[in-house]
Amino acid sequence: MIFFVVIHMVLVVAITLRILWRDDLSSPARLAWIFVIFTVPYFGVIAFGLFGEASLGRTIHRRHAEVMSKVRREGGDALGALAKLNGTVAKEYQAAFRYAASVEGFATTAGNRAELMADAKTARSRLIEDIDRATERVDVLYYIWLNDETGRNVSDALIRAARRGVKCRAMADGLGSRAMIRSKRWQEMSDAGVRVAVALPFRKIIQTILFSRLDLRNHRKITVIDGSVCYCGSQNCADPEFRVKAKYAPWVDILVRLQGPIVSQTQMLFSSDWLLHASDDWIEPASPVADEFPDGIVAQVFGDGPTERHGSTPQLFSLLMGQAQTELTISTPYFVPDQTVLDAICAAAHRGVQVTMIFPKRNDSWIVAAASRSYYRRLLDSGVIIYEFRSGLLHAKTLTVDGVITFIGSSNMDLRSFDLNYENDVLLHDAELTKAVRNRQQIYIADSESVTIDDVQSWSPMLRIWNNVIATLGPVL
Repeated sequence: MIFFVVIHMVLVVAITLRILWRDDLSSPARLAWIFVIFTVPYFGVIAFGLFGEASLGRTIHRRHAEVMSKVRREGGDALGALAKLNGTVAKEYQAAFRYAASVEGFATTAGNRAELMADAKTARSRLIEDIDRATERVDVLYYIWLNDETGRNVSDALIRAARRGVKCRAMADGLGSRAMIRSKRWQEMSDAGVRVAVALPFRKIIQTILFSRLDLRNHRKITVIDGSVCYCGSQNCADPEFRVKAKYAPWVDILVRLQGPIVSQTQMLFSSDWLLHASDDWIEPASPVADEFPDGIVAQVFGDGPTERHGSTPQLFSLLMGQAQTELTISTPYFVPDQTVLDAICAAAHRGVQVTMIFPKRNDSWIVAAASRSYYRRLLDSGVIIYEFRSGLLHAKTLTVDGVITFIGSSNMDLRSFDLNYENDVLLHDAELTKAVRNRQQIYIADSESVTIDDVQSWSPMLRIWNNVIATLGPVL
Protein backbone atom coordinates (compact mmCIF):
# COMPACT_ATOMS: atom_id res chain seq x y z
CA MET A 1 0.00 0.00 0.00
CA ILE A 2 2.79 2.40 0.98
CA PHE A 3 4.58 1.55 -2.27
CA PHE A 4 1.59 2.65 -4.38
CA VAL A 5 1.18 5.84 -2.34
CA VAL A 6 4.84 6.68 -2.93
CA ILE A 7 4.50 5.99 -6.68
CA HIS A 8 1.37 8.15 -6.77
CA MET A 9 3.11 11.05 -5.04
CA VAL A 10 6.23 10.77 -7.20
CA LEU A 11 4.18 10.86 -10.41
CA VAL A 12 2.05 13.80 -9.30
CA VAL A 13 5.02 15.82 -8.02
CA ALA A 14 7.19 15.01 -11.05
CA ILE A 15 4.55 16.02 -13.59
CA THR A 16 3.65 19.13 -11.58
CA LEU A 17 7.29 20.20 -11.48
CA ARG A 18 7.57 19.57 -15.22
CA ILE A 19 4.52 21.81 -15.79
CA LEU A 20 5.97 24.55 -13.58
CA TRP A 21 9.42 24.24 -15.18
CA ARG A 22 8.14 24.92 -18.71
CA ASP A 23 8.30 28.62 -19.49
CA ASP A 24 6.44 28.25 -22.81
CA LEU A 25 3.13 27.57 -21.06
CA SER A 26 0.73 30.37 -20.21
CA SER A 27 -0.50 30.70 -16.64
CA PRO A 28 -4.02 29.45 -17.57
CA ALA A 29 -2.46 26.41 -19.28
CA ARG A 30 -0.37 25.63 -16.19
CA LEU A 31 -3.39 25.94 -13.92
CA ALA A 32 -5.50 23.76 -16.21
CA TRP A 33 -2.90 20.99 -16.26
CA ILE A 34 -2.28 21.14 -12.51
CA PHE A 35 -6.06 20.99 -11.94
CA VAL A 36 -6.29 17.84 -14.05
CA ILE A 37 -3.23 16.24 -12.41
CA PHE A 38 -4.58 16.75 -8.89
CA THR A 39 -8.24 15.89 -9.57
CA VAL A 40 -7.73 12.82 -11.80
CA PRO A 41 -4.04 12.06 -11.33
CA TYR A 42 -3.64 8.84 -13.32
CA PHE A 43 -5.68 10.10 -16.24
CA GLY A 44 -3.84 13.43 -15.96
CA VAL A 45 -0.40 11.81 -16.09
CA ILE A 46 -1.37 9.81 -19.19
CA ALA A 47 -2.98 12.87 -20.81
CA PHE A 48 0.09 14.99 -20.15
CA GLY A 49 2.29 12.29 -21.63
CA LEU A 50 0.16 12.23 -24.78
CA PHE A 51 -0.71 15.90 -25.15
CA GLY A 52 1.28 17.98 -22.68
CA GLU A 53 4.24 18.84 -24.86
CA ALA A 54 3.83 21.22 -27.82
CA SER A 55 7.22 20.48 -29.37
CA LEU A 56 8.27 18.18 -32.19
CA GLY A 57 11.61 17.57 -30.47
CA ARG A 58 15.09 19.02 -30.86
CA THR A 59 15.88 17.07 -34.03
CA ILE A 60 12.88 18.43 -35.91
CA HIS A 61 13.46 21.97 -34.64
CA ARG A 62 17.08 21.83 -35.74
CA ARG A 63 16.08 20.38 -39.10
CA HIS A 64 13.41 23.04 -39.56
CA ALA A 65 15.96 25.80 -38.85
CA GLU A 66 18.26 24.31 -41.51
CA VAL A 67 15.41 24.05 -44.02
CA MET A 68 14.21 27.62 -43.48
CA SER A 69 17.78 28.89 -43.75
CA LYS A 70 18.06 27.17 -47.12
CA VAL A 71 14.66 28.45 -48.26
CA ARG A 72 15.54 32.04 -47.31
CA ARG A 73 18.98 31.75 -48.93
CA GLU A 74 17.60 30.44 -52.22
CA GLY A 75 14.38 32.44 -52.15
CA GLY A 76 15.96 35.80 -52.80
CA ASP A 77 13.45 38.35 -54.04
CA ALA A 78 10.55 35.92 -53.47
CA LEU A 79 10.63 36.82 -49.79
CA GLY A 80 9.34 40.31 -50.62
CA ALA A 81 10.44 43.58 -49.09
CA LEU A 82 9.20 45.56 -46.12
CA ALA A 83 10.24 48.70 -47.98
CA LYS A 84 7.28 48.16 -50.26
CA LEU A 85 4.96 48.99 -47.39
CA ASN A 86 5.39 52.70 -47.95
CA GLY A 87 3.06 53.73 -50.72
CA THR A 88 1.31 50.35 -50.89
CA VAL A 89 -0.12 49.77 -47.40
CA ALA A 90 -1.97 52.46 -45.48
CA LYS A 91 0.09 53.61 -42.52
CA GLU A 92 -2.50 52.53 -39.95
CA TYR A 93 -2.19 48.88 -41.09
CA GLN A 94 1.55 48.60 -41.67
CA ALA A 95 2.32 47.15 -38.24
CA ALA A 96 0.41 43.94 -39.03
CA PHE A 97 2.33 43.43 -42.27
CA ARG A 98 5.63 44.07 -40.49
CA TYR A 99 4.77 41.64 -37.73
CA ALA A 100 3.68 38.91 -40.17
CA ALA A 101 7.01 39.26 -41.96
CA SER A 102 8.91 38.71 -38.72
CA VAL A 103 7.71 35.11 -38.34
CA GLU A 104 9.10 33.26 -41.37
CA GLY A 105 10.49 36.15 -43.38
CA PHE A 106 7.71 36.45 -45.96
CA ALA A 107 7.39 40.21 -46.44
CA THR A 108 5.12 42.40 -48.53
CA THR A 109 4.73 41.78 -52.24
CA ALA A 110 2.91 44.09 -54.65
CA GLY A 111 1.48 43.32 -58.07
CA ASN A 112 -0.71 40.35 -57.15
CA ARG A 113 -4.13 39.28 -58.32
CA ALA A 114 -6.72 37.62 -56.11
CA GLU A 115 -10.01 36.06 -57.18
CA LEU A 116 -12.53 34.77 -54.67
CA MET A 117 -14.02 31.46 -55.84
CA ALA A 118 -17.82 31.42 -56.03
CA ASP A 119 -18.27 28.12 -54.18
CA ALA A 120 -16.59 24.79 -53.46
CA LYS A 121 -17.57 23.25 -56.80
CA THR A 122 -16.24 26.21 -58.78
CA ALA A 123 -13.04 26.27 -56.73
CA ARG A 124 -12.28 22.61 -57.32
CA SER A 125 -13.15 22.89 -61.02
CA ARG A 126 -10.80 25.86 -61.49
CA LEU A 127 -8.05 24.13 -59.55
CA ILE A 128 -8.25 21.01 -61.71
CA GLU A 129 -8.29 23.14 -64.87
CA ASP A 130 -5.09 24.80 -63.69
CA ILE A 131 -3.48 21.42 -63.00
CA ASP A 132 -4.51 20.19 -66.45
CA ARG A 133 -2.79 23.23 -68.00
CA ALA A 134 0.41 22.75 -66.01
CA THR A 135 3.59 22.29 -68.03
CA GLU A 136 6.33 22.23 -65.39
CA ARG A 137 5.32 21.61 -61.77
CA VAL A 138 2.39 20.99 -59.46
CA ASP A 139 2.72 20.91 -55.66
CA VAL A 140 -0.18 20.12 -53.34
CA LEU A 141 -0.45 19.73 -49.58
CA TYR A 142 -3.71 18.99 -47.75
CA TYR A 143 -4.55 18.32 -44.13
CA ILE A 144 -7.62 16.30 -45.14
CA TRP A 145 -7.58 14.44 -48.45
CA LEU A 146 -10.54 12.10 -48.77
CA ASN A 147 -11.01 9.36 -51.33
CA ASP A 148 -14.30 10.91 -52.47
CA GLU A 149 -15.24 12.58 -55.75
CA THR A 150 -13.14 15.68 -55.08
CA GLY A 151 -10.19 13.66 -53.81
CA ARG A 152 -10.29 11.32 -56.78
CA ASN A 153 -10.64 14.16 -59.29
CA VAL A 154 -7.59 15.94 -57.89
CA SER A 155 -5.53 12.74 -57.78
CA ASP A 156 -6.59 11.93 -61.35
CA ALA A 157 -5.48 15.40 -62.47
CA LEU A 158 -2.10 14.87 -60.79
CA ILE A 159 -1.71 11.49 -62.48
CA ARG A 160 -2.51 13.03 -65.87
CA ALA A 161 0.02 15.79 -65.25
CA ALA A 162 2.75 13.37 -64.15
CA ARG A 163 2.21 11.17 -67.21
CA ARG A 164 2.76 14.12 -69.53
CA GLY A 165 6.04 14.96 -67.84
CA VAL A 166 5.01 17.53 -65.23
CA LYS A 167 6.87 17.26 -61.92
CA CYS A 168 4.20 16.60 -59.31
CA ARG A 169 4.57 16.44 -55.56
CA ALA A 170 1.70 15.52 -53.24
CA MET A 171 1.84 15.68 -49.46
CA ALA A 172 -0.89 14.90 -46.95
CA ASP A 173 -1.08 14.96 -43.16
CA GLY A 174 -0.55 11.60 -41.47
CA LEU A 175 -3.71 11.91 -39.37
CA GLY A 176 -6.18 13.98 -41.37
CA SER A 177 -5.54 12.01 -44.58
CA ARG A 178 -4.71 8.62 -43.07
CA ALA A 179 -7.36 6.74 -45.11
CA MET A 180 -6.14 8.24 -48.40
CA ILE A 181 -2.50 7.55 -47.56
CA ARG A 182 -3.30 3.88 -46.97
CA SER A 183 -5.49 3.59 -50.05
CA LYS A 184 -4.84 2.06 -53.46
CA ARG A 185 -5.24 5.51 -55.04
CA TRP A 186 -2.24 6.91 -53.13
CA GLN A 187 -0.15 4.08 -54.55
CA GLU A 188 -1.57 4.70 -58.02
CA MET A 189 -0.36 8.31 -57.85
CA SER A 190 3.09 7.12 -56.87
CA ASP A 191 3.16 4.52 -59.66
CA ALA A 192 2.22 7.24 -62.18
CA GLY A 193 5.21 9.34 -61.18
CA VAL A 194 3.68 11.67 -58.59
CA ARG A 195 6.11 12.12 -55.72
CA VAL A 196 4.11 11.43 -52.55
CA ALA A 197 5.03 12.17 -48.94
CA VAL A 198 3.37 12.17 -45.53
CA ALA A 199 3.57 15.14 -43.19
CA LEU A 200 4.01 14.16 -39.55
CA PRO A 201 3.53 10.41 -40.09
CA PHE A 202 2.67 8.04 -37.26
CA ARG A 203 6.10 6.52 -36.72
CA LYS A 204 8.08 5.96 -33.52
CA ILE A 205 4.91 6.31 -31.45
CA ILE A 206 6.57 5.76 -28.07
CA GLN A 207 9.30 8.29 -28.81
CA THR A 208 6.68 10.80 -29.94
CA ILE A 209 4.65 10.30 -26.78
CA LEU A 210 7.73 10.71 -24.56
CA PHE A 211 9.21 13.77 -26.24
CA SER A 212 6.39 15.41 -28.22
CA ARG A 213 2.67 14.79 -28.77
CA LEU A 214 0.68 12.81 -31.32
CA ASP A 215 -1.75 15.56 -32.29
CA LEU A 216 0.75 18.10 -33.64
CA ARG A 217 -0.52 18.27 -37.22
CA ASN A 218 0.09 19.90 -40.60
CA HIS A 219 -3.21 21.72 -41.12
CA ARG A 220 -2.14 23.55 -44.30
CA LYS A 221 -4.03 23.56 -47.60
CA ILE A 222 -1.56 24.50 -50.35
CA THR A 223 -1.80 24.21 -54.13
CA VAL A 224 0.89 25.73 -56.37
CA ILE A 225 0.90 25.32 -60.17
CA ASP A 226 3.80 26.21 -62.48
CA GLY A 227 4.93 28.93 -60.08
CA SER A 228 2.20 31.15 -61.50
CA VAL A 229 -1.01 30.19 -59.68
CA CYS A 230 -1.74 29.20 -56.09
CA TYR A 231 -4.79 28.72 -53.92
CA CYS A 232 -5.30 29.65 -50.28
CA GLY A 233 -8.28 29.18 -47.98
CA SER A 234 -10.11 26.77 -45.73
CA GLN A 235 -11.06 24.14 -48.31
CA ASN A 236 -9.54 20.68 -47.89
CA CYS A 237 -9.39 18.12 -50.70
CA ALA A 238 -12.85 16.77 -49.92
CA ASP A 239 -16.46 17.08 -51.02
CA PRO A 240 -18.66 19.61 -49.17
CA GLU A 241 -20.74 16.61 -48.05
CA PHE A 242 -17.70 15.54 -46.00
CA ARG A 243 -18.93 12.00 -45.63
CA VAL A 244 -16.71 11.16 -42.66
CA LYS A 245 -18.86 13.61 -40.66
CA ALA A 246 -21.92 13.75 -42.88
CA LYS A 247 -24.40 14.80 -40.19
CA TYR A 248 -22.74 18.23 -39.98
CA ALA A 249 -22.58 18.74 -43.76
CA PRO A 250 -22.29 20.64 -45.91
CA TRP A 251 -18.89 22.04 -45.01
CA VAL A 252 -19.00 25.68 -46.09
CA ASP A 253 -15.53 26.80 -47.18
CA ILE A 254 -13.82 29.70 -48.87
CA LEU A 255 -10.92 29.70 -51.34
CA VAL A 256 -8.96 32.42 -53.12
CA ARG A 257 -7.05 31.94 -56.40
CA LEU A 258 -3.86 34.01 -56.41
CA GLN A 259 -1.36 35.10 -59.03
CA GLY A 260 1.78 37.23 -58.81
CA PRO A 261 4.78 37.24 -56.43
CA ILE A 262 2.63 35.77 -53.65
CA VAL A 263 2.80 32.47 -55.58
CA SER A 264 6.59 32.33 -55.16
CA GLN A 265 6.18 32.77 -51.40
CA THR A 266 3.62 29.96 -51.29
CA GLN A 267 5.98 27.76 -53.30
CA MET A 268 8.70 28.42 -50.75
CA LEU A 269 6.36 27.53 -47.87
CA PHE A 270 5.46 24.24 -49.55
CA SER A 271 9.14 23.51 -50.21
CA SER A 272 9.93 24.04 -46.53
CA ASP A 273 7.40 21.35 -45.60
CA TRP A 274 8.62 19.03 -48.35
CA LEU A 275 12.23 19.28 -47.23
CA LEU A 276 11.25 18.84 -43.59
CA HIS A 277 9.04 15.77 -44.00
CA ALA A 278 10.16 14.16 -47.25
CA SER A 279 13.56 13.35 -48.75
CA ASP A 280 16.07 15.88 -50.07
CA ASP A 281 16.74 14.01 -53.30
CA TRP A 282 14.57 16.37 -55.29
CA ILE A 283 15.42 19.95 -54.39
CA GLU A 284 14.35 22.35 -57.09
CA PRO A 285 16.51 25.31 -58.02
CA ALA A 286 15.35 28.65 -56.72
CA SER A 287 12.28 29.61 -58.73
CA PRO A 288 12.19 33.03 -60.34
CA VAL A 289 9.79 35.48 -58.73
CA ALA A 290 6.41 35.33 -60.46
CA ASP A 291 5.55 38.24 -62.73
CA GLU A 292 3.93 41.26 -61.14
CA PHE A 293 0.68 42.71 -62.43
CA PRO A 294 0.85 46.50 -62.86
CA ASP A 295 -2.63 46.92 -61.41
CA GLY A 296 -2.07 44.26 -58.75
CA ILE A 297 -2.69 44.20 -55.03
CA VAL A 298 -0.54 43.88 -51.90
CA ALA A 299 -0.27 40.45 -50.31
CA GLN A 300 2.07 38.33 -48.23
CA VAL A 301 2.16 34.76 -46.97
CA PHE A 302 1.88 34.05 -43.26
CA GLY A 303 3.07 30.60 -42.22
CA ASP A 304 3.08 29.42 -38.63
CA GLY A 305 3.59 26.18 -36.75
CA PRO A 306 5.05 24.48 -33.67
CA THR A 307 8.60 25.07 -34.94
CA GLU A 308 8.02 28.84 -35.22
CA ARG A 309 8.03 31.56 -32.56
CA HIS A 310 5.46 30.77 -29.89
CA GLY A 311 2.34 32.96 -29.94
CA SER A 312 2.81 34.34 -33.46
CA THR A 313 -0.72 33.74 -34.73
CA PRO A 314 -2.66 35.13 -31.74
CA GLN A 315 -0.34 38.14 -31.69
CA LEU A 316 -1.01 38.81 -35.38
CA PHE A 317 -4.75 38.42 -34.85
CA SER A 318 -4.59 40.85 -31.95
CA LEU A 319 -2.63 43.36 -34.01
CA LEU A 320 -5.18 43.25 -36.82
CA MET A 321 -7.99 43.73 -34.34
CA GLY A 322 -6.16 46.59 -32.66
CA GLN A 323 -5.72 48.36 -36.00
CA ALA A 324 -9.41 48.21 -36.91
CA GLN A 325 -10.89 51.70 -37.14
CA THR A 326 -14.56 51.14 -37.99
CA GLU A 327 -15.37 47.50 -38.75
CA LEU A 328 -14.08 44.03 -37.91
CA THR A 329 -15.84 40.89 -39.17
CA ILE A 330 -14.69 37.37 -38.33
CA SER A 331 -15.88 33.89 -39.29
CA THR A 332 -14.31 30.85 -37.68
CA PRO A 333 -15.57 27.32 -37.02
CA TYR A 334 -13.49 26.82 -33.91
CA PHE A 335 -13.30 29.65 -31.37
CA VAL A 336 -11.21 28.89 -28.30
CA PRO A 337 -9.07 32.04 -28.03
CA ASP A 338 -6.27 32.80 -25.66
CA GLN A 339 -6.58 35.83 -23.41
CA THR A 340 -4.67 38.04 -25.83
CA VAL A 341 -7.15 37.52 -28.67
CA LEU A 342 -10.24 37.66 -26.46
CA ASP A 343 -9.10 40.95 -24.94
CA ALA A 344 -8.32 42.40 -28.39
CA ILE A 345 -11.80 41.54 -29.69
CA CYS A 346 -13.53 43.05 -26.67
CA ALA A 347 -11.29 46.13 -26.70
CA ALA A 348 -12.11 46.78 -30.36
CA ALA A 349 -15.83 46.64 -29.60
CA HIS A 350 -15.46 48.87 -26.52
CA ARG A 351 -13.74 51.61 -28.53
CA GLY A 352 -16.58 51.75 -31.05
CA VAL A 353 -15.51 49.34 -33.78
CA GLN A 354 -18.43 47.30 -35.14
CA VAL A 355 -17.27 43.78 -34.36
CA THR A 356 -19.22 40.89 -35.88
CA MET A 357 -18.44 37.23 -35.31
CA ILE A 358 -19.96 34.26 -37.15
CA PHE A 359 -19.77 30.72 -35.78
CA PRO A 360 -21.46 27.46 -36.83
CA LYS A 361 -24.66 26.67 -34.93
CA ARG A 362 -23.82 22.93 -34.96
CA ASN A 363 -20.15 22.17 -34.46
CA ASP A 364 -18.51 18.84 -35.24
CA SER A 365 -16.59 19.19 -31.96
CA TRP A 366 -18.81 19.28 -28.87
CA ILE A 367 -15.77 20.36 -26.85
CA VAL A 368 -15.16 23.42 -29.04
CA ALA A 369 -18.88 24.22 -29.14
CA ALA A 370 -19.07 24.32 -25.34
CA ALA A 371 -15.84 26.28 -24.95
CA SER A 372 -16.85 28.80 -27.63
CA ARG A 373 -20.19 29.54 -26.00
CA SER A 374 -18.54 30.14 -22.65
CA TYR A 375 -17.19 33.39 -24.15
CA TYR A 376 -20.51 34.64 -25.54
CA ARG A 377 -21.56 36.65 -22.49
CA ARG A 378 -18.32 38.61 -22.33
CA LEU A 379 -18.36 39.23 -26.07
CA LEU A 380 -21.96 40.42 -26.03
CA ASP A 381 -21.42 42.60 -22.98
CA SER A 382 -18.56 44.26 -24.88
CA GLY A 383 -20.84 45.06 -27.81
CA VAL A 384 -19.78 42.26 -30.16
CA ILE A 385 -22.50 41.06 -32.56
CA ILE A 386 -22.71 37.24 -32.69
CA TYR A 387 -24.31 35.05 -35.34
CA GLU A 388 -24.60 31.27 -35.58
CA PHE A 389 -24.69 29.83 -39.10
CA ARG A 390 -27.51 27.32 -39.64
CA SER A 391 -26.97 25.57 -42.99
CA GLY A 392 -24.09 23.20 -42.36
CA LEU A 393 -20.72 23.64 -40.74
CA LEU A 394 -19.30 27.07 -41.50
CA HIS A 395 -15.66 26.14 -42.01
CA ALA A 396 -14.50 29.41 -43.62
CA LYS A 397 -11.79 31.23 -41.70
CA THR A 398 -12.03 34.90 -42.61
CA LEU A 399 -11.13 38.23 -41.02
CA THR A 400 -11.81 41.57 -42.69
CA VAL A 401 -10.83 45.00 -41.36
CA ASP A 402 -12.37 48.33 -42.39
CA GLY A 403 -13.27 47.08 -45.87
CA VAL A 404 -9.62 47.08 -47.02
CA ILE A 405 -7.73 44.30 -45.16
CA THR A 406 -8.39 40.57 -45.51
CA PHE A 407 -6.77 37.70 -43.63
CA ILE A 408 -7.73 34.31 -45.02
CA GLY A 409 -6.37 30.77 -44.92
CA SER A 410 -6.26 27.67 -42.74
CA SER A 411 -5.93 29.18 -39.24
CA ASN A 412 -8.81 28.83 -36.83
CA MET A 413 -9.15 31.13 -33.86
CA ASP A 414 -8.36 28.38 -31.38
CA LEU A 415 -5.49 27.03 -29.33
CA ARG A 416 -4.75 24.24 -31.81
CA SER A 417 -4.03 26.71 -34.60
CA PHE A 418 -2.18 28.96 -32.16
CA ASP A 419 0.13 26.30 -30.68
CA LEU A 420 -0.09 22.91 -32.37
CA ASN A 421 -0.75 23.08 -36.12
CA TYR A 422 1.22 24.13 -39.16
CA GLU A 423 -0.98 26.72 -40.88
CA ASN A 424 -0.86 28.82 -44.04
CA ASP A 425 -2.65 32.13 -44.50
CA VAL A 426 -2.47 35.21 -46.70
CA LEU A 427 -2.67 38.83 -45.56
CA LEU A 428 -4.06 41.10 -48.30
CA HIS A 429 -4.57 44.84 -48.63
CA ASP A 430 -7.18 45.53 -51.31
CA ALA A 431 -10.64 47.10 -51.20
CA GLU A 432 -12.05 45.06 -54.09
CA LEU A 433 -11.01 41.64 -52.78
CA THR A 434 -12.05 42.61 -49.26
CA LYS A 435 -15.45 43.71 -50.59
CA ALA A 436 -15.91 40.26 -52.15
CA VAL A 437 -15.00 38.54 -48.87
CA ARG A 438 -17.27 40.90 -46.90
CA ASN A 439 -20.13 40.07 -49.28
CA ARG A 440 -19.49 36.38 -48.61
CA GLN A 441 -19.54 37.07 -44.88
CA GLN A 442 -22.90 38.81 -45.35
CA ILE A 443 -24.21 35.69 -47.10
CA TYR A 444 -23.18 33.69 -44.03
CA ILE A 445 -24.95 36.20 -41.78
CA ALA A 446 -28.13 36.05 -43.88
CA ASP A 447 -28.26 32.31 -43.20
CA SER A 448 -27.57 32.68 -39.48
CA GLU A 449 -29.41 33.27 -36.23
CA SER A 450 -28.52 36.25 -34.10
CA VAL A 451 -27.41 35.43 -30.54
CA THR A 452 -28.43 37.99 -27.93
CA ILE A 453 -27.65 38.49 -24.27
CA ASP A 454 -31.19 37.31 -23.50
CA ASP A 455 -30.44 34.02 -25.26
CA VAL A 456 -27.36 33.50 -23.12
CA GLN A 457 -29.20 34.40 -19.92
CA SER A 458 -31.85 31.80 -20.78
CA TRP A 459 -29.30 28.99 -20.66
CA SER A 460 -29.72 26.68 -17.69
CA PRO A 461 -27.21 26.97 -14.82
CA MET A 462 -25.90 23.49 -15.57
CA LEU A 463 -25.26 24.38 -19.22
CA ARG A 464 -23.38 27.51 -18.26
CA ILE A 465 -21.28 25.58 -15.72
CA TRP A 466 -20.57 22.89 -18.32
CA ASN A 467 -19.44 25.44 -20.91
CA ASN A 468 -17.17 27.15 -18.40
CA VAL A 469 -15.64 23.88 -17.19
CA ILE A 470 -14.78 22.91 -20.77
CA ALA A 471 -13.33 26.36 -21.44
CA THR A 472 -11.22 26.09 -18.28
CA LEU A 473 -9.77 22.84 -19.64
CA GLY A 474 -9.24 24.43 -23.05
CA PRO A 475 -5.42 24.60 -22.72
CA VAL A 476 -5.40 20.87 -21.97
CA LEU A 477 -7.78 19.91 -24.76
